[in-house]
Amino acid sequence: MASMNPSINWHSRKSSLAVYALVGIVIALMAGGAYLLVQVERLRQEAQEQRRSFAEEISSFRQRAEAASAAQRGRLDELGGELQAARRQSVLATGQAKQAAQQHADRLAKEIALEQQRQQEQVTGELSSVKAVATAASYRLGEVSTDVSNVKTQVAATQSELEKTIADLKRTTGDLGVMSGLIATNARELAALKELGERNYVEFSLRKSSRPQRVGDVVVALKRTDVKRNRYTIDLIADDRKIEKKDKNTNEPVQFYLSKARQPYELVVNEIRKDQISGYLAAPKRIELARN
Repeated sequence: MASMNPSINWHSRKSSLAVYALVGIVIALMAGGAYLLVQVERLRQEAQEQRRSFAEEISSFRQRAEAASAAQRGRLDELGGELQAARRQSVLATGQAKQAAQQHADRLAKEIALEQQRQQEQVTGELSSVKAVATAASYRLGEVSTDVSNVKTQVAATQSELEKTIADLKRTTGDLGVMSGLIATNARELAALKELGERNYVEFSLRKSSRPQRVGDVVVALKRTDVKRNRYTIDLIADDRKIEKKDKNTNEPVQFYLSKARQPYELVVNEIRKDQISGYLAAPKRIELARN
């Protein structure tokens, strides 16, 4: 065995090495194949897992989509129901509105008719009242016309009587020897003098008293009367002077002057009674007489 050819030994070792190498390669290939199989199995499992997960996601999405679609269909159905109800309510409300409007229009028409009837009755009543007033006014106008005619007649008669009274008035010389104005002997003649307006006239009635009485611009005190002889005596106080007018007669102009007047004042007594006289004071026109 020791004497074998070295070349044969080398070839033998070389063959062994090749076998070992081949076995190593086979083992390596088998290991690589096993690894590849493991990797392929892992990839297959991952692919299956991904397919299962994708299927689950698709199923979940489909369920959600179906649920959303069902919810939307339910909402659409609900909205459809609401729409139908709203349409029915709208139709009903329209009918009620039409009915209410018609009732309101009928009520307004009745009110307008009643108001027109009331106004017509009021106008008719007012026309009747106006006619009655016009008739009464016409009748009253006739009465007024008659009254005016009567008044004109009375005024004409009064004017005629006044003119006649004025014509009957007399002038006489006063106690100072001055021609007097027209003398009135009674109330009618005095009214005629006032109508003429030539002088200012103040009527008076004096009683015998311890206190003098103002008559116009002067103060007069009655001292005594003599009814039988128709005479009287007075004191005149004017311009701070006292003047006695003694034993004067009725309708006699008792004359005196004041510093502010150029014409004489005239005091005329028309009636003499016991301790009382009455008459008037005639003053120049430009002098304003004070009232009692």
